[in-house]
Amino acid sequence: MKQLTYCCIATFCSSITVFGFPPPGFAPPGSGSQTTNKVQVVTKGQYRFIYSNGIPDHQVGRFPNRNNPNTIRPQRYELRIPANPKVARNITPVRHSAFGVATNGVLFDPGTAEFWSRNRRSGWNYEALSGKINLGLDQSNAHVQPTGSYHYHGLPHALISQLKKPNQITAIGYAADGFPIYAQYGYADANDPNSKIQKLKSSYQIKRGKRPDGPGGNYDGTFVEDYVFVAKSGDLDECNGRMGVTPEFPDGIYHYYLTEDFPFIPRNYRGTPDPSFQKRGPGPGQRPPGPPPGGRRPF
Repeated sequence: MKQLTYCCIATFCSSITVFGFPPPGFAPPGSGSQTTNKVQVVTKGQYRFIYSNGIPDHQVGRFPNRNNPNTIRPQRYELRIPANPKVARNITPVRHSAFGVATNGVLFDPGTAEFWSRNRRSGWNYEALSGKINLGLDQSNAHVQPTGSYHYHGLPHALISQLKKPNQITAIGYAADGFPIYAQYGYADANDPNSKIQKLKSSYQIKRGKRPDGPGGNYDGTFVEDYVFVAKSGDLDECNGRMGVTPEFPDGIYHYYLTEDFPFIPRNYRGTPDPSFQKRGPGPGQRPPGPPPGGRRPF
């Protein structure tokens, strides 16, 4: 399978003007972390190994901030994905794993640790992009975990802007199952590269009526459980993806999309996710599933 282009050992630049200079909610040059972005991809045998320090290569928000008290710090991600992914018989829920990794080595991590009444057993998990809770996200829909891990909860606008492909079909990373991830634009006809390029719509909708327990009240998108998949109501399947052609894969491949509306980042895998993306101990990617090629990290 063709390999997407990853930014390799690129310099972190705090002066990129994405939404103005400085854009609203973004730190001015000279503030925050100035650590160099490092990411490297090594393909060996059946796997693609992705090494990253998790530092973004674009302008970020001000961290710590009032609603996110954490500072961006380098990570030691050692991730593995299939080099030739296959569609599985059954879909796999993402739950609280990282869904995938962007071309700059930053994780796509849609889940939150916030539950109704602070009770994880309640079954009502707050949605990060619902607008009902403030998690201190920047304009790339990202914030920082206590471990210092900067991660995306939705469309990474600064990364997309940096790739200089506005309103185009833009590859932005890989999912944990090895299938590629694209920003919200795709072909109107999934199998026709000559069809128009349009913004794709998810097939999830807010449920009607009232919640049966927990927080009660009407379904309004506050919680992940407020949404339901309605087949063919949008352009994408329950994994927020589809089979079709892309500029990088003209013969067709299953691929995912990040969308403006729920689920924002997919919540299900169409293939088999690699365990290196599971959260355990200090975070995903901290312990690889096996020794890296050559036995040593590239940095």
